[in-house]
Amino acid sequence: MPDLKKTISAQLKDSARVLTATAKQSALIDKAAQDLLRCFRNGGKLLSFGNGGSSCDAQNFADELTGRYRRNRPPLPALALTTNQGDLTSIANDFGFEFVFERPLRAHGRAGDVAIAISTSGNSKNVLRAAAAAREMGITVIGLTGRGGGKLKALCDHCIRIPSDSTARIQEAHITVIQIWCGILEDELFPDAPLAHG
Repeated sequence: MPDLKKTISAQLKDSARVLTATAKQSALIDKAAQDLLRCFRNGGKLLSFGNGGSSCDAQNFADELTGRYRRNRPPLPALALTTNQGDLTSIANDFGFEFVFERPLRAHGRAGDVAIAISTSGNSKNVLRAAAAAREMGITVIGLTGRGGGKLKALCDHCIRIPSDSTARIQEAHITVIQIWCGILEDELFPDAPLAHG
């Protein structure tokens, strides 16, 4: 059996290094959190989207808000644009894959909502189209990307760029930031809601 302890230790240390470096963006993460709070306080909703692992992160964010993160509280309006197979396949078939997020965003989004655009490269065409549509509609765009931010950074009100070129490290940091936002939203919007157990 190979001894994998060095590999495991190196991976964990690299993950911790990226998260520590991401902490330098705390002020930007806070500004995005303030816009999320403003959105929900004003009756808006969250619309999240991304491809592959980022699709799962988009879904997790929406799930934590409509379900529960830590507190037993009322659900928050959040929709992952990655989960309706009928929408995704019909739009991809009839219009092209680059439209799979833009069209449902135009259908469900309203001014005052927040769009969470997730792309490790910042260059996914379908994410860019949806982010551009969101800006056009008066929807706040929060981007989660990798080191350079790609073309997405120019379309965002807030772009959290994870300082790494590793897709794995970027995605780990994205879900950490999302979990931070979930905790902030619950604590600020429902401070008296009891903490869940189990």
